[in-house]
Amino acid sequence: MAKLLIIDDERGIRNTLREILTDEGHDVEVAENGKTGLEMAQKKAYDLIFSDIKMPEMDGMELLSHLKANGEGTNGESSDCPVVMISGHGDIETAVQAIKTGAYDFIEKPIDLNRLLVTTKNALEQKSLKQETTQLRRRVQAQGGQQMVGESPAIARVRDIIDKVAPTEARVMITGPNGSGKEVVARLLHAGSSRASQPMVEVNCAAIPGELIESELFGHMKGSFTGAVKDRAGKFEQADGGTLFLDEIGDMSLAAQTKVLRALQESEITRVGSDKAIKVDVRVIAATNKDLEAEIRQGNFREDLYHRLNVIPIQVPALDDRKEDIPLLVSYFAEQICSEQRIAVKAFDEAAIRALQARSWTGNIRQLRNVVERLIILAGPTITAEDVNLYA
Repeated sequence: MAKLLIIDDERGIRNTLREILTDEGHDVEVAENGKTGLEMAQKKAYDLIFSDIKMPEMDGMELLSHLKANGEGTNGESSDCPVVMISGHGDIETAVQAIKTGAYDFIEKPIDLNRLLVTTKNALEQKSLKQETTQLRRRVQAQGGQQMVGESPAIARVRDIIDKVAPTEARVMITGPNGSGKEVVARLLHAGSSRASQPMVEVNCAAIPGELIESELFGHMKGSFTGAVKDRAGKFEQADGGTLFLDEIGDMSLAAQTKVLRALQESEITRVGSDKAIKVDVRVIAATNKDLEAEIRQGNFREDLYHRLNVIPIQVPALDDRKEDIPLLVSYFAEQICSEQRIAVKAFDEAAIRALQARSWTGNIRQLRNVVERLIILAGPTITAEDVNLYA
């Protein structure tokens, strides 16, 4: 069901269009002027907007300029939403100006029913094609820049779960030691989902002070606390329609856990300093390096939130548990780092690889990448076991 917005100061036109397009199976909302319409478009993502040109306070051309400006809209969707301009004073010059400003089409009053329906169908199909293209591009980028490198049985199991779970709406709990690649798993889950064209918003729960975590997640209203100089949308609102990745959720305060649980139960949040509930549609993926069951026993984590989040558990193995992947990882990182440094790709001889495999990798993939970068910068064209022993 497509979400449509009709902006027109004539009640009869608004109601007629709403009735026609609702009968076609669309979810239709209306606004009586350009200012109200812009506020609605900034708070909610629409699939198609119809706007009159001659309106009080803010005319249709000014509204169109705002909608097509980069960054308009809380959801980041307003600039991509097709806008059809409607006018009872249509002329070629106005139509050309509207198209140049970014309008999808221009319809004159009185509105021809067939023209309205054909324009609606074509505009929605165009938006759908754009979304599919964006989704494909993000998947290609994910495969190129966010690869899960390795052929070990342990990593093959993780890859198999990702392939099965990504297209669903199921919540996922990713566990594993620091540096093992939990963020890569989260990005691959998002890239393989139907939400890939929508934002993936990341929150490092361990990096945000306890007194600010609620504001970060749920937003706040101006004046709700010292430093709140304006209204601010939180991460849940920013991720509306997409994915919210709660990294290191084991470090979240119990007070914030309670509010996250409510948000998951009711699909709505309330900004700090407000009593107004805001509906949100997010898929939550969480990650932690902690044993949450032990944290529950110690009273540090809510058991009900754990079960809400732990629908599909994914355990990312430590690098020490898949050392057979080190040759592939070294090759991948070497090519990546040499490209970043704009130097010829350096080779690691077999003895160097064996020396790397003999080590214990407490920092996991992140530590290995750092060591590979250090060796590429400090060693010669071919990296040897001696180089590993000297610089790693």
